[in-house]
Amino acid sequence: MDKKEFAKARKKLEKTQKQLAALLGMSLKAIHSYEQGWRSIPNHIERQLFFLLSSQRRNDEGRKMCWERKECDRKEECPAWEFQAGHLCWFLCGTLCDCTSGRSCKEKMEVCKECEVLRSLL
Repeated sequence: MDKKEFAKARKKLEKTQKQLAALLGMSLKAIHSYEQGWRSIPNHIERQLFFLLSSQRRNDEGRKMCWERKECDRKEECPAWEFQAGHLCWFLCGTLCDCTSGRSCKEKMEVCKECEVLRSLL
């Protein structure tokens, strides 16, 4: 996530920089630094923003879970299935998708940003 994407996410959440700082449990200066590009946005902050953005959508009708979208044959072994969080698979580390299996959480997030599951929520 770059500074423009960060600012766009904040605006989609309809939060001021001060409000977002409080919501994420960080300083206002950190938010300024992210939006100015002085500091890179940490992976855990990016994930929290995606979580908040995906939670804005209240209409869960017709939402397809990741195992349905990807026709997964290992779903019973996967944390997304175990916790019935197929719309939050991108948020969970240790999922068994072929595209992310065996990757670090940071590497997984890069793949998930291009995945239809996360993209459908944003």
